[in-house]
Amino acid sequence: MTNESPIPVVVNGAAGKMGQEVIKAVSSAKDLILVGAVDKNPKYRGQDAGEVAGCGPVEVPIIDDLQSILVLATQEKVQGVMVDFTHPDGVYENVRSAIAYGVRPVVGTTGLSVEQIKDLADFAEKASTGCLIVPNFSLGMILLQQAAMQASQYFDHVEIIELHHNQKADAPSGTAIKTAEMLSELGKTYNAAKVEETENIAGSRGGIVGENIRVHSVRLPGLIAHQEVIFGSPGQIYTLRHDTTDRSSFMPGVLLAIRKVTQLKSLVYGLEKVL
Repeated sequence: MTNESPIPVVVNGAAGKMGQEVIKAVSSAKDLILVGAVDKNPKYRGQDAGEVAGCGPVEVPIIDDLQSILVLATQEKVQGVMVDFTHPDGVYENVRSAIAYGVRPVVGTTGLSVEQIKDLADFAEKASTGCLIVPNFSLGMILLQQAAMQASQYFDHVEIIELHHNQKADAPSGTAIKTAEMLSELGKTYNAAKVEETENIAGSRGGIVGENIRVHSVRLPGLIAHQEVIFGSPGQIYTLRHDTTDRSSFMPGVLLAIRKVTQLKSLVYGLEKVL
């Protein structure tokens, strides 16, 4: 442990399931300090963020005003970090606001469009402010993606199935899109047609991402976050699967991202880029 000041952290979406896990993780990290907790749910307004998260009082109340918390973060000795686990409808404005205040965003909320990410990248570049957009904080998922890229050298047919809880607002998941994009960057087109397909029900064959990779989404209570990448060739199937059984599994990746984003001067997409 050095004598350096801890990194100030703002958690946006503090009362959500992921936000609560981040509160607990940040509160227990010696090199981080929770300075703000924001959530739009009026049920939690004014409550201690640690009490809501179940880790005991942290003397940081939950409020619904992100702007004022960002201003507060700028008054710290060390440049602050905003961790965002909110909703696709508001994440773009949240991230843009944080960059404008010089608070470095770590974004776990998915649903940003390609155009929005490009705009945020340009904005972060001009502001010389680091930003990490991370579709999935699980180190196991990163290993799955790396294994899928290796497998793609030997298979020309692949489809992706992602499964999440039924409170997830966007589909397909950012992780599934990212996986398909990574496979598409390898210089090959997948799933050459063998027959002329007809969908008797629109969407039954999933959506197409990148180089003709089909992605299928499942939403059910009881699930957390799961993904399968299924490769096929004559006579064999090769399946890679990652299952999340507890949201705490994402926290090592979140803490890593908070520490790494302080070293960046621009936007980076994907946790694997800073490992």
